[in-house]
Amino acid sequence: MTGLLDPPPGARPARTPAPVRMLGLVVAAVVLVAVAVASVMVGAKEIPISTVLDAFLHFDPTNNDHLFVRVERAPRTVIGLLAGAALGLAGCIMQALARNPLADPGILGVNAGAALFIVVGINFFSLTALTGYVWFGFLGAALASVLVYGVSALGREGATPIKLALAGAAANAAFVSLTTGVLLTSTDAFEQFRFWQVGSLAGRQWDVVVSVLPFLSVGILIALCSGGLLNTLTLGDDLAKALGQNVARARVVSGVAVVLLCGAATAAVGPIAFVGLAVPHVARMITGPDNRRLLPYSLLLAPILVLGADVLGRIIARPGEVQVGILTAAIGAPIFIALVRGRKVAQL
Repeated sequence: MTGLLDPPPGARPARTPAPVRMLGLVVAAVVLVAVAVASVMVGAKEIPISTVLDAFLHFDPTNNDHLFVRVERAPRTVIGLLAGAALGLAGCIMQALARNPLADPGILGVNAGAALFIVVGINFFSLTALTGYVWFGFLGAALASVLVYGVSALGREGATPIKLALAGAAANAAFVSLTTGVLLTSTDAFEQFRFWQVGSLAGRQWDVVVSVLPFLSVGILIALCSGGLLNTLTLGDDLAKALGQNVARARVVSGVAVVLLCGAATAAVGPIAFVGLAVPHVARMITGPDNRRLLPYSLLLAPILVLGADVLGRIIARPGEVQVGILTAAIGAPIFIALVRGRKVAQL
């Protein structure tokens, strides 16, 4: 019997040899560090790398640059790293669970569920601080995921890919309608909500990082350990059961990771588009379909895209900035279109 750690039977071999894949991970890690350093240095005011190092190694609370690095840019960079990694991993898991190469947090109504609960928190509980409605956003994303899976699991067939997609589309439409209805009754709620809805890392400080870090840490750990489970799930329920896999349990474990990752990331930074959709396809071109290799690549490539877009947004609109959610869509959409036009969408 095939073990859960073996590649899925009949799967295409990885497109690159193992040493090249390992080298690719090292290169991706180096690029990620470089982008993170740029995120701390670049903005309306350029801060030299020497000053950045001093801010961490020899912090001077009377130095404005040191304060700016420690209080503003460092937490913004950390939340970008965490949110990017979470969205990349969640996209991989969603595509494997749904056996749908177009799956992302939007297809299961996660973004819409988070948006609805944030609007409710702003409008009915008078929340104004990000740390307050982060919890509402997380709760909404979690309940949306549970609702979609619960509805799609009804019947003898269980939660098939088609039922998941249909239930997600229906839930998304319902949540968007409810959100619009609440916003039409409150101008104040709309003004606050629109800044979250666009997707942004600006203004995120250490309290936001602390709020979502436990959820993201657990979600990332579960995701990285679920490669073998996802390999069998992509084969289809019948073959997965024949290989000894408990399909329901595997879906629950993977679904918990998705809820934690999408819920916390979306609540903290808003709905950032195309990261969970495009990054797994880029990684799959390097690794092939084996999720054990695909997940680590997505863990590194996704925050490169998020932080890179954030840095670019600060450069092209000085002294202001373009929000990261706008730029990830502008960057990710052409990449994904090029992948689809140049070749068939990568098989799962």
